[in-house]
Amino acid sequence: MNIPTDLRYNSTHEWVRLDGDIATVGISDHAQEELTDVVFVELPVIGRWVDIGDPTAVVESVKAASDIYAPIGGEIVEVNPEVEADPSLVNTDPYGKGWLFQLRVKDTAEVAGLMDSAGYQAQIS
Repeated sequence: MNIPTDLRYNSTHEWVRLDGDIATVGISDHAQEELTDVVFVELPVIGRWVDIGDPTAVVESVKAASDIYAPIGGEIVEVNPEVEADPSLVNTDPYGKGWLFQLRVKDTAEVAGLMDSAGYQAQIS
């Protein structure tokens, strides 16, 4: 399984790509494989503040609905309209077009508390 090395991961399978104080969040390839075919995505409201671990979005597949948790705290500043229109992007491009939301990070030090790709690979192995 190809796990991008430029991302950080949390134990509930969300990934973070940090660009300045903006973090893009999605779910890992491993998580989308476990869910199978994603058929619906409920994204957070722009302007909402979240803390680490807050349920922030929902991904529904043919198997189950799963909460997506905030891997770091901050304010939701953007959601991905493409994934709302075509939830299968979560399956086909989880690290690219299948991202879920962006937030303005409250404390960039929280990112350091997330796993790197080697740590995440060890967790899912």
